[in-house]
Formats: sequence, structure tokens, C-alpha cells
Amino acid sequence: MRFSSTDNYVAPPELAVAVNAAITLERPLLVKGEPGTGKTELARQVAASLGLPMLEWNVKSTTRAQQGLYEYDAVSRLRDSQLGDARVHDIANYIRKGKLWQAFEAEGKVVLLIDEIDKADIEFPNDLLQELDRMEFHVYETGQTIRARHRPVVIITSNNEKELPDAFLRRCFFHYIRFPDAETLKRIVDVHYPGLKLRLLDEALSQFLDLREVQGLKKKPSTSELLDWLKLILAEDLSPEDLKRPADQMLPKLHGALLKNEQDVSMFERLAFMARRQR
Repeated sequence: MRFSSTDNYVAPPELAVAVNAAITLERPLLVKGEPGTGKTELARQVAASLGLPMLEWNVKSTTRAQQGLYEYDAVSRLRDSQLGDARVHDIANYIRKGKLWQAFEAEGKVVLLIDEIDKADIEFPNDLLQELDRMEFHVYETGQTIRARHRPVVIITSNNEKELPDAFLRRCFFHYIRFPDAETLKRIVDVHYPGLKLRLLDEALSQFLDLREVQGLKKKPSTSELLDWLKLILAEDLSPEDLKRPADQMLPKLHGALLKNEQDVSMFERLAFMARRQR
């Protein structure tokens, strides 16, 4: 199994190497990068490229590692026992399978995405060490040991909100998705908006990349925000001339698609004010 770019996803060579190395080593691929650089979409495209089903586990601040294995619904069992339900005699009826269990018992190989692992408690990665390493876990309520029939392709994403434990990192193959250069951005845009006029694309990319270079931005616009901005530009039927900014204007047209907090907007307004005073 070899992963490469798909019709809907431009994978830089180093990213394809990382995916294939993780598959060969049979280790989880830990992917970091700026929000909006396609980390989550990578897992979907790996599944599509390899022709495999995909399971997605979206991690939240309240998510516990145990939920990825299974949960025992003791409350439902108690309620059923009070109602005299015959199901109560088989505890397996109250075991809810998590995403890891589903991946382990799948008939064939699957892609398992553990998305935004850094949102959870710091102990979350440690609690999954053995399960991801040995590809098995024990169900204490039923006495079962669940072993993976086929080792899944595990892709784990992180936005770098907190450091991950060294013991966890040691078990992963790591890749940082760097922000795409101008040529790669053009290829990405061409996937989503084929046939976009070159002059319009050049003007939009020039403004977008200039925006990212401004010092002091709290949140730099990402690839996904560039695509949203281009969608609006096309919807408004703007020309390259329409996009050009007057000398005393710092904010691009439709900047709400690119700048996502008031601090950054205010900073550009101050820069524009200073530019007008110096004229």
C-alpha cells in the first residue's frame, strides 16, 4: 500500500513519505501543523487513496481514553433490571464499543483517525500507549481480550496546544505539515477551483501571502481560509483590479474570510491610519 496525492488532495513529497513510512513501520502517524493545513483531511485522503474504510474519533476536552476502547452502561443495566428486562443477564448488552474496538474487529484493514489529541487531558495519550503498541486491550466486565484482526493505519493529529508525553511520541512516526509555498498553493487552488484566471489567482495569492507575513498577527490565515476567500471572490465576480487596494488601505476585500479576530483587524486599521498620516 502506497499513498500519494489524490484528485482532491495535494500531498507534498515529504508528507507522502511520512505516511508510507508510518504504514511500513506499523506505527501511528502523528501529524502536527497550523490549523487549516489539512491534517484531518489527510486521513480521509489516505483512506481514499488506499481504498480503505475510515473511522474517525474526534477528541474533545472531556474525552477519556477509555471511551475509545469501550464504555460500560451501568445505568441502563440498572434500569432494565428494575423493569425485569431479560437483557440484563448478559452484561455484553451494556458494553458500547469505542472506535479502537471497531477498528480492531473490522473485517479488513481500516484507517483510524484520532483527531486533535492535544485537546484532551495530558494523561489521555499515556492511557492509550499499550493499546496502540500491542493492538489489544482487555474488557474487564466480560473477561474478553480484544485483539486487532488487521493492524489499522492510525493517524493522530495535534494543533500543538500542549506537549505530548515522550513515551507516546516514541511510539509514533512524526511529521509536521509546513505551510505550503506559493507553487503548492497554486496546485491546491487548482484542485478546488480549476481554470481560475491566472491574473486573479496571482493577485489573490500575493495579497494572501503578504497578509501572512505581517508581524504581530494573532492568527495567520490558513489554506482553508484562502479557499473560502477565493470562493467569495468568485461569487462576487471580482476582477484582479477590484482586489487591488488603494495605498491607504491595508485590509483586503472581504477580509472577514481571512482575519478571524478583532485584534488583527484593529492592527490593520492602525497600520492604515499610520500610513495615511505619513503621506
